[in-house]
Amino acid sequence: MKKVFALFAILVVFTIGMTQTAVAQDAATPEATGTSAVTTAAPIVEVDAVVEESDSFHKLLKQKVIEGDAGFMSIIILCLVIGLAVCIERVIYLALSDTNTNDLLKKIDEAIANGNIEEAKEICRNTRGPVASIFYQGLSRHEQGIEVVEKTVVSYGGVQTGLMERNLPWIALFIGITPMIGFLGTVYGMIIAFDKIQQVGDLSATVIAGGIKLALITTVAALIVAIILQIFYNYIISRVDAIVGDMEDASISLLDILVKYNLKSK
Repeated sequence: MKKVFALFAILVVFTIGMTQTAVAQDAATPEATGTSAVTTAAPIVEVDAVVEESDSFHKLLKQKVIEGDAGFMSIIILCLVIGLAVCIERVIYLALSDTNTNDLLKKIDEAIANGNIEEAKEICRNTRGPVASIFYQGLSRHEQGIEVVEKTVVSYGGVQTGLMERNLPWIALFIGITPMIGFLGTVYGMIIAFDKIQQVGDLSATVIAGGIKLALITTVAALIVAIILQIFYNYIISRVDAIVGDMEDASISLLDILVKYNLKSK
């Protein structure tokens, strides 16, 4: 979870930096630049248009957050930020776990063919990724026989799969709980609408508009967050499945190499 909190801090710093940049652009005036009105007229208009558009978007987003009830919207935004932090951490971890197994198997095959198991183990130590870790564990027990090596590879493969799937339940939790929070906001908004109807004693659009707007905004925001996290979740699952398949295929190739080496040595 330390990596998750670190990524969360990076996201916060990035957001603050973007806000400060927008404020700095808005503060830049023709007098501050000290250039002539003729040469800078067109760029100033373009910068002002971009800043105005950015400000209008932020104002609209802030307005919708307030209209959707700050309490519910804050929880939804928090789920989005933490969920994205976990997703980014997993994507980076899986990217670093990717290994060129064909090249690794070729180097190990050459080392074992020369009768140098230690060199093969050193190659595995210097290669990152779960495949190299599994190979190292298997080669460390080559003297105990192929069956022991196979059991070691299978067992350690399960360990590496667990490491790749770490924190995925948190993403699934945010995907499941965010729509529930949105639906809770929907029910809350409808309760407010009916309370106003009861107080006023009149069924009019003006009376119930605020409650219905709150209900719809929280639902839309929650569904958007769930969709974003679901896309990341499916991508991460697909990457894990691809790496696990590569691990299994490479493990079989390693056992074949060891069998071939043992046959040659007899």
